[in-house]
Amino acid sequence: MITSSPTPSLIDPFQRRIEYVRVSVTDRCDLRCSYCMPKGFDGFHEPDDWLTFGEIERVVGAFVRLGVQRIRLTGGEPLVRRDLPDLASRLSALPGLSDLSLSTNAVRLDKYAVALKTAGVRRVNVSLDSLRPERFAQITGGGKLHKVLRGLDAAHAAGLAPVKINMVAMGGVNDDEIEDMVAFCAERDFTLRLIETMPMGDTGRNATGQYLNLQTVRERLNERFDLIPDLQPGGGPARYYRVSGSKTTIGFITPISQHFCETCNRVRLAADGTLYLCLGQDSSYALRPTLRAGASDAELEAAIRSAIGLKPERHEFREKPEKVIRFMSMTGG
Repeated sequence: MITSSPTPSLIDPFQRRIEYVRVSVTDRCDLRCSYCMPKGFDGFHEPDDWLTFGEIERVVGAFVRLGVQRIRLTGGEPLVRRDLPDLASRLSALPGLSDLSLSTNAVRLDKYAVALKTAGVRRVNVSLDSLRPERFAQITGGGKLHKVLRGLDAAHAAGLAPVKINMVAMGGVNDDEIEDMVAFCAERDFTLRLIETMPMGDTGRNATGQYLNLQTVRERLNERFDLIPDLQPGGGPARYYRVSGSKTTIGFITPISQHFCETCNRVRLAADGTLYLCLGQDSSYALRPTLRAGASDAELEAAIRSAIGLKPERHEFREKPEKVIRFMSMTGG
């Protein structure tokens, strides 16, 4: 059973408390979103290179003992990893964990929503960049919108809440749908989070021509909806606003136009056990060799502390957009 967490004790070199770990269970995905994974890419890790559920449980357990409060399961697409609800159940049973959530494209969510809820997943973030079937298929490399909508209905029925919709806002691609997405979320009491494109690998850099400054989008939405500053639980980087006179909340994730590095409280564990300390830097630490060498819990915790000591102050997406060659699905959510 999930319980309240201890006082955080993982402090990076810039005195930020690390309270949040995004755990990728696979680098594979059943969609091919244009800004995330190269078309035709097949250079995935072999399953033997992925951390086993037992290894993930050990790493997450170490992080929780060190004060991490929130764990998010990601991919690739996490629901392509077999028996994911079993892993969720094992993690939610760890003493001290206060929040277990999932990022998904929702294509398979209708099959797993109830099992995930039963296993201890509290809430989901769903990637959804268009409500138009043909456009959705184009962005995702052939995805079927009706499967995602079915998954969203299943998540709501299962009691996974809040459901947050993550929409990457792209100029000339889907920027004409943002108001429609606000209305879609308002009808269902979903939270909408708008995200700026980032130069992650060739896929991200190829999308820089579609970059949309969300400061201007927020001003545009404010003229129509009257946005009031608000807060949302979850530990993420979004700045939230509530639509006046409603329960609808819109979050803006702005790594380019208004970075949030000074409050960064998260690291990412890739499927192969590499710990990435910053989305926009190359700083990393390989935990898999430590695990497979038979490290004790104390040695594993020491390795994590050493890794946190490598966390940089900030990304350099603006200054050096060519710096990060790995693309988003390799990093882990």
